[in-house]
Amino acid sequence: MGRVEGKVAFVTGAARGQGRSHAVRLAEEGADIIAIDLCEDISTIGYPMATAEDLEETVRLVEKHGRRIVAVKADVREAAQVRAALEQGLAEFGKLDIVVAQAGVAGMKGEPQVQAWADVVNTNLVGTINAVQATLPHLTAGASIIATGSTAALMDVSKVDQPGKDLGGVAYVYSKRALSQFIHELATHLAPRNIRANVLHPTNCNTDMLQSEPMYRSFRPDLEHPTRQDAEPVFGVQQAMPIPYIEPQDSSNMVLFLASDEARYVTGMQMRVDGGGYLKWYDYHI
Repeated sequence: MGRVEGKVAFVTGAARGQGRSHAVRLAEEGADIIAIDLCEDISTIGYPMATAEDLEETVRLVEKHGRRIVAVKADVREAAQVRAALEQGLAEFGKLDIVVAQAGVAGMKGEPQVQAWADVVNTNLVGTINAVQATLPHLTAGASIIATGSTAALMDVSKVDQPGKDLGGVAYVYSKRALSQFIHELATHLAPRNIRANVLHPTNCNTDMLQSEPMYRSFRPDLEHPTRQDAEPVFGVQQAMPIPYIEPQDSSNMVLFLASDEARYVTGMQMRVDGGGYLKWYDYHI
């Protein structure tokens, strides 16, 4: 019997990367999936977003494990779209047990900067709030909410850059920090209902977001057009362990734990999967 056998999970940003990995990992352990993704590019985000074909691949991978999935193209920035997509899944499965608010973007080097700020905050923070608020009326005792933050949210990295230098990048840190506080407060108020809420904080993760030209420029500002080969050696600067990044599966294993009954009394936590990145930052700045 799987660790989330018979449960239903709602996963945002499920077309690729960590979102797809979470959906597939939960399906491996017995969950049916309601999956949504924008499947469109955002003009201020300097790398391609997932596509409809990517979402179809997530469907294939979930079904490969013998589980059912309802996959819907929806924008987490639009509360009505999130609710409508969720209703499609509920019509199929009749209940909801797990919420994984994964959808997120990084706006490093995005132009115009003010719009990049808005797009990142609306996706990462408002999108998380929309997902949670759409699902709350359908959650009962034993349910689990998991939102994706970032190790960067736990560090005061915004002070490293000059104010106004890269609003899209600063928005990423701000949005992840704000959603972490949102989930903390939510956990406090949901605990009497026996509903849990936690935040997953990955470090650099080997996805299309990390492996992108804007991110390479952030890690190698000394080069005008850095490549993956240029950036890869310095990806490890954030981790205490000798690794450049984690894999999506590493995040998904934490999601699975938090979604399972093994974590039935774990709530209000900021769960780091960061290769010791927070420890490295803390030791350096204390």
